[in-house]
Amino acid sequence: MSTPAASKPPSYKSFRRIAWFAVALALGVIVFGAFVRLSNAGLSCPDWPTCYGRAAWPTSAGEHAEQALTAIRPIEPSKAWREQFHRMIAGALGVLVLALALIAARRRRYGIAQVLVAAALVAVSIPLYMRADYVAASVLAATAEAILLFAALRWDNAGLSRVAALTLAVIIFQALLGMWTVTWLLKPIVVMGHLLGGLLTFSLLLWMAWRATDRPIRLADASRLHLLVIGGLLVLGVQIALGGWTSANYAALSCGAGGWLAENMHSFDFPKCVGQWWPPHDFREGFVLWRGIGVDYEGGILDGEARIAIQLAHRMMAAVVFVYLLALAWRLMRTPGMRGWATLLGLLTLAQVTLGIANVKLSLPLSVAVLHNAGAVLLLFVLVTLLARVRAPGHG
Repeated sequence: MSTPAASKPPSYKSFRRIAWFAVALALGVIVFGAFVRLSNAGLSCPDWPTCYGRAAWPTSAGEHAEQALTAIRPIEPSKAWREQFHRMIAGALGVLVLALALIAARRRRYGIAQVLVAAALVAVSIPLYMRADYVAASVLAATAEAILLFAALRWDNAGLSRVAALTLAVIIFQALLGMWTVTWLLKPIVVMGHLLGGLLTFSLLLWMAWRATDRPIRLADASRLHLLVIGGLLVLGVQIALGGWTSANYAALSCGAGGWLAENMHSFDFPKCVGQWWPPHDFREGFVLWRGIGVDYEGGILDGEARIAIQLAHRMMAAVVFVYLLALAWRLMRTPGMRGWATLLGLLTLAQVTLGIANVKLSLPLSVAVLHNAGAVLLLFVLVTLLARVRAPGHG
């Protein structure tokens, strides 16, 4: 991403405006998605992309709906609107990403045609899926992904065309993960993947927005700082994945109130877990990624020791991320002109750890849990911004 070609922003002002609007919307989609997941509304619409057969959502529990759907899950309007509204704003984000891909592909031979064909294949696959023609729908979606990935590999990144095509491919796969989240009944690997896909989409959009804005920060040791930032992104990415796995397996309170063997535990336990520094745990069972299809994972299916293992892994990795990001903030503090970014990174790191502890101490209040997810996005914002803007003198 640091090649001279990659540094040239598109010559269209509309690209920059759409990109920043998409960044803001992606932030909203991720945070609202966390609210949906943490308020146990992820299965409140048993069908996809409709909700009880509606484009919107049922507004009362007594509304008429297909008996097969109400047999799967009774109508809960207070939750259904959250799930369907989340789908709507995610769909709006998809339209913005499509617009960015089309603008970026304008200078590529047959670029617009490739993007439009991919989008058309996805559009046709949706009604096929709704008619239960799953094989044809899957073939069309897979073909669309292949077209976009082939374009992203074949093009260089002049005009940001490669990253724009890749981002469109990612958000199409995100839609598939959203569908599987419902149809596979909150399968943890899918829920975690959906979270990671949303954050990857946000990161790609943010990188494009900064490159299109073209406001570089010139530093002599930019290459070394890039390596440190990439290291930060890697450890943060692992921790976000562990956080998603913790949430998807309902393991957030396995060491606190309501957790395993309540009669033997200390409520709101931190830094210990169920009154011990190293309680009984089962990492092998806790990190089985695939358990087949057809199991309802709402509320979790793991026993206490497996959930404790997940929580322990999340806590240990949090310590690694905490030390690494604070060290990176200290390194930035000693770099001329980077004190503001250093302060922001340090404060966000401290706030994120505080919110994580508060989730345990306060028994996972919804507002704190959603803020904890938002904190991860803000940390990504700082690191991706540094990766996009910091450049060596003389480089594009």
